[in-house]
Amino acid sequence: MKGGPAAGGTPGTAAIETHGLGKRYGSQAAVDKLDLRVPAGAVFGFLGPNGSGKTTTIRMLLGLANATSGTASVLGQAMPRALDAVLPRVGALVEGPAFYPYLTGRANLHRLDAACPYAPTATRRVRVEEALDRVGLGAAAGKKVKAYSLGMKQRLGLANALLRPRELMVLDEPTNGLDPQGTREVRKLIASLAHDGTTVFVSSHLLAEVEQICTHAAVMRAGRLVAQGTLEELRSAGQAKVTILTPDAGAARTVLARLGLVPGTVEPVNDGAGPAAVTAVLPAAAVPAEDIVEALVGFGVRVRGFSVDKGSLEDRFVELTGEGFDVAR
Repeated sequence: MKGGPAAGGTPGTAAIETHGLGKRYGSQAAVDKLDLRVPAGAVFGFLGPNGSGKTTTIRMLLGLANATSGTASVLGQAMPRALDAVLPRVGALVEGPAFYPYLTGRANLHRLDAACPYAPTATRRVRVEEALDRVGLGAAAGKKVKAYSLGMKQRLGLANALLRPRELMVLDEPTNGLDPQGTREVRKLIASLAHDGTTVFVSSHLLAEVEQICTHAAVMRAGRLVAQGTLEELRSAGQAKVTILTPDAGAARTVLARLGLVPGTVEPVNDGAGPAAVTAVLPAAAVPAEDIVEALVGFGVRVRGFSVDKGSLEDRFVELTGEGFDVAR
C-alpha cells in the first residue's frame, strides 16, 4: 500500500520528527533520547513491547504530556508551542475512546464535534453520518453507547477522528476489540486514508497487521528507539538463515559448521518418519547458497530440499527487543 505525500507536504518531508525527545518520571526514563522521523504520506507502524514508551511518545506528540528533554515537530511545526495550529489538522485515537454512555453514538459525535472550535456547524449533520457509515456504524448510530461492545466503541472513536479531513491520523491500537471482519475494515480504512494522502501513524501490538498495512516502522525497547525505516529495510537488517531438508542431519550440521555457519535447530518432518529440517544462521559474508549445497553433496549429505529465508519482521523484532510479539489474535 503506497500513499502519496500528505496534504501540504512534499516528498522527503516529515509529518513527525523528534530530536532527543525524552520523558522522565523521577529517575525513570519512560522515553529516552528519541530521534524519530515519520515521512509524509507514510503508513508508519510504531512497535514495541508493553511499557516500551509508545503511548508516552504519542501523548507528547499530541501535547497531552510535556517532554522533559528534546524537541518534537508535527506537520512541520514545533510542539506543543503550535498546538492550536496543528491539532485541527490531526485526527487521533489514543488509549481507547471515552463517550457518554447514555447518549447514542450519533449524539456523542454531535456533542464532540460541537465542542471543537474549528468544526463548521453547517456541515455537522452530514459529516457525522458520513463518519459513522465509513466505520460501519450507520445501523447502530441510534443505539446508546452503553450497549456498544468494545469493538463498536473503538469504531466510534475512529469515526470521531474522521469528522473532518486530516493531514495526519494517530491511531493507538486501532483494532483493539474488533473481530476479524472489523479488523479487515480498519485495514481498508487506513488504506483509503493513505490513498488520499493522509499520513497514518499506527501503534499496534499485532505484527501481522503492521506488515499488511504499513510502509515504514519503528521499534521501541525500554523507552529507546532501536530501529526505524521501511519494512524492507527492517527485514533485510535481520539475520538470514538456511534450511536443509535431509535424512543426514548430523552430517549436515558438520558441513555447516565447517563453512562457518552456526548450526541451529533440527526439526523432524512428518512425525519423524521422513527427513529432518536443519537450520543455520547465514552471516552477511557467508558463502553463496549454491556453494553450501555443493559442499553438502560433496560430503555425502542427501539434500532433499534447500531454502534461504531472509527473515521476517517478527524475527527482527525479537532480535531487537529480546521479546516475542503477538502475530495473530
